[in-house]
Amino acid sequence: MADINGKVEEFDGKMLEMGSDDKGVILGLDGGATSTICVCMPLIPSSDPLPDPLPILARAAAGCSNHNSVGEAAARETLEQVITEALAKSGYSRSAVRAVCLAVSGVNHPSDQKRIVDWLRDFFPKDVQLNVQNDAVAALASGTLGKLHGCVLIAGTGTIAYGFTEDGREARAAGAGPTLGDWGSGYGIAAQALTAVIKAYDGRGPETNLTGSILQNLGLSSPDELIGWTYADPSWARIAALVPVVVSCAEAGDVVANKILYDSVEELALSVKAVIQRLGLSGKDGKDSFPLVMVGGVLLEVNKTWDIGNEVIKCISKDYPGALPIRPKVSSTALLRHYMLD
Repeated sequence: MADINGKVEEFDGKMLEMGSDDKGVILGLDGGATSTICVCMPLIPSSDPLPDPLPILARAAAGCSNHNSVGEAAARETLEQVITEALAKSGYSRSAVRAVCLAVSGVNHPSDQKRIVDWLRDFFPKDVQLNVQNDAVAALASGTLGKLHGCVLIAGTGTIAYGFTEDGREARAAGAGPTLGDWGSGYGIAAQALTAVIKAYDGRGPETNLTGSILQNLGLSSPDELIGWTYADPSWARIAALVPVVVSCAEAGDVVANKILYDSVEELALSVKAVIQRLGLSGKDGKDSFPLVMVGGVLLEVNKTWDIGNEVIKCISKDYPGALPIRPKVSSTALLRHYMLD
């Protein structure tokens, strides 16, 4: 199975068989613009059936590992921190690691993949097998029991739509970061809300309840203070944390907040539709069924009256009724399961 860039270090049967005598471990990492999770699990002989769920020896969490968001030094430090903590909890050392499978946002080009592989090469023995993917691959695998087929939409701090066909073709849309227009992401929604507050304050836009709600949430007294607050730490996750405020204002009937959310729904649906069209996932008549995995905090506000995820599904289903929505709990073991089954 090729990875998103056509290059992969395969996890083959021989590697799995080392678990019978070597007592080594495998690490699986999910890294995003908000948090990074690392799980440690034992090697499993290739002759044995995979247990469900996979046995987890230890789990650790840390902050952002997207190098586009926090810079290379901070991203590398986060990865080393979460790996070190997971191994410490498991009771194993780095010398016991046989393979590392990392799915991280910000892997958009072979150069991104090589950069992270080089970081890991400095941290582990040379014989450790390394696999680096975009986090969308792990997200899709988490909803399809390890099989890479269908489309995944991630909408958390950032957003991306990614798809695979059963014969291995792949396509993506969005995921280029906030500067290049990740509209529909948590960052995109919150940034539009902050902009709306500033525009209302200086007379370029309509009045909105977002002003009072955001200022109260941040402990500020005037929209003027938003400028200092925003640029004091413009990290993506910090801005995106305002999404619940926008949703609350929309639920209360604020016109500006509702427009922001409806526009975001359209953008997210467009990303998915672009992937479906490029890969032909819906078949010639547009009615073939395929899994549509939905993950990320923006899509999982299921207890809210304003459910962004449901609105996105409705928008997609109008054109592609065969889309089968799946809202899994993303697991750091999902990509490991995919390569064990491959």
